[in-house]
Amino acid sequence: MISNVIFLSYYFLMKGVFLLLLPDIKITIIKVPRESMDDTKLNSLEERGSNMRLDILKFAGALLFLVAVGLFISNTMGHVPNHTFLIVSAVIGGYMALNIGANDVANNVGPAVGSGAITLIGAICIAMVFESAGALIAGGEVVSTIKKGIIDPSLINDSDTFIWLMLAALLAAAIWLNIATFFNAPVSTTHSIVGGVLGAGIAAGGFGIANWAVFGKIAASWVISPVLGGLIAAIFLYLIKRTITYQEDKLLAARRILPLLIALMAWAFSTYLILKGLKKIWKVDFVMAGSIAFAIALTLYFAVRPLINKAAIALDNSKASVNTLFTIPLIFAACFLSFAHGANDVANAVGPLAAINDAITHGGIAKKAAIPLWVMLIGAIGLSLGLALYGAKLIRTVGSEITELDKMRAFCISMAAAITVIIASQLGLPVSSTHIAVGAIFGVGFLREYLKRSDAKRLDEIREHHDPEVTEAFLNTFNRADIATKSKMLKELKAKKGKTEFTKKERKSLNKVYKQQLVKRSHVYKIAVAWVVTVPTSALMAAFLYFTIRGILIP
Repeated sequence: MISNVIFLSYYFLMKGVFLLLLPDIKITIIKVPRESMDDTKLNSLEERGSNMRLDILKFAGALLFLVAVGLFISNTMGHVPNHTFLIVSAVIGGYMALNIGANDVANNVGPAVGSGAITLIGAICIAMVFESAGALIAGGEVVSTIKKGIIDPSLINDSDTFIWLMLAALLAAAIWLNIATFFNAPVSTTHSIVGGVLGAGIAAGGFGIANWAVFGKIAASWVISPVLGGLIAAIFLYLIKRTITYQEDKLLAARRILPLLIALMAWAFSTYLILKGLKKIWKVDFVMAGSIAFAIALTLYFAVRPLINKAAIALDNSKASVNTLFTIPLIFAACFLSFAHGANDVANAVGPLAAINDAITHGGIAKKAAIPLWVMLIGAIGLSLGLALYGAKLIRTVGSEITELDKMRAFCISMAAAITVIIASQLGLPVSSTHIAVGAIFGVGFLREYLKRSDAKRLDEIREHHDPEVTEAFLNTFNRADIATKSKMLKELKAKKGKTEFTKKERKSLNKVYKQQLVKRSHVYKIAVAWVVTVPTSALMAAFLYFTIRGILIP
């Protein structure tokens, strides 16, 4: 019976890997004389062949890691009773870690890549180092076996049922993450494993086993996380525009405001890191964490002021020059976010595996389980390898395909990611780091849409109130002016003539143009749907897998 379970688990795992990690591989035999092909077709065929070889190498790397995990557990845990279950669980845990690296890590480094602060290769290297460091240094020694308390483990009859439940939940969450990555949809890994545990738990113990109050909070986070993240990111972007880029002397404004922004970033990220990233090895309250972070921020403020003044001397008075001053803060933001993510979210990969290991080696069902070093290594290495092999796809989506990002916008997104978590944790609001980051990207994109439409309307008013001969000169003066002068110029125009009225057709046309340019609506709808269906889809898959495993094992 156990051999059947191993076969079944490997079947579902390999089916998911083959169908989802290699979606574009198509082997076609084409017998066409080379001389009959033009250069364009030949180059296209060569490019497809090169991409196919790259996909095969990626798949081979992922498969080699999973085989290595299985062999390692087989050789080191052969003395453990029912060690075959442990082998299967470890392989599936490694598969889960690969998918977390491919999907979830993009939120931490995607904005920095999209803005041009770091290259794609540089971002992957940074994330690999700091994600692994966060997992191994601050991942903790104990993990909750039932993520978020979504089910009551006391209602599980025996340890075997618990093992089957966690195995089904882990595999379902991993497959769902793989599907989401295939469709370029960044989703919450926490919600994926919560859905898996919920579905398998209901299959094992009925609907009464679920904590529906907790599920209600998780459902609320589908709205709270992106809205709060988007709002905070938009506020920061508007603040930067008002205080720096809308000023006549942008460099002088940047020299005054940027040290304050960097100090605020230092406070936010230090508080975030102490409260969330280091909570498993150093537990402090918000007041203590905030006080330590304030001291760090104050020190950094006085340290960066002369550096920014020195850097600004060689720059010209333009928005592009100001943008370059945000490069270093963005790199540090990517490092901090990756470390905190590795410390927190590696539990999504190794939590169920640690629970299965604890149930097999010690018997019984525990709400907390120790994390052996080998379990944490599987999570850390798998997460890094998944990012290196398949993370580029989601990094590009998050960084450049939703809306265009520059360094200032990416800085606002990173700030929103840290500050939203801090606010939510103090208010007891359920949030998802993935939803916050993507919501922040939407927030800066929609703010840009609003500002662009407002600018277009003001320009139309200017043209309405001026003769064609003087319009161009007025526009040049208007574009160079700071925000206060622009406001004064517009008031003078309106005093000369009433406000320009647009027809409904003109307003619709204007809105449509800017929406298409600044935020891709197809990504908004696709990602929103993926967020909503994550929990129910992983729950249904987990329930199906649980019943399948139980049906094979029970005589």
